[in-house]
Amino acid sequence: MKAYWVCIYEKINNKEKLKEYALKAKPAIEKFSGKFLARGGKNRTNEGINSERIIIAEFPDYNTAVECYDSKEYQEAHDILVGHVIRHHQIIEGI
Repeated sequence: MKAYWVCIYEKINNKEKLKEYALKAKPAIEKFSGKFLARGGKNRTNEGINSERIIIAEFPDYNTAVECYDSKEYQEAHDILVGHVIRHHQIIEGI
């Protein structure tokens, strides 16, 4: 059963650091057979917090999605964001 990363950016304080993160995160995600379904682009908040950016990535299964997030490669990318963004990141299993 497929799984998804859903990442909602509440605030981006440094767009250059976000670009640096993206350059490292993309190969880490692809290494675990992840593919982007949505990455930025137009969005409209109907309820809840307004979001500057939303990411949805699909993985073959839940365990692979977790392994990717916990991987050394992704965590190196993730560390770039510390102090530069406020976001909600969740891993969910599909139906």
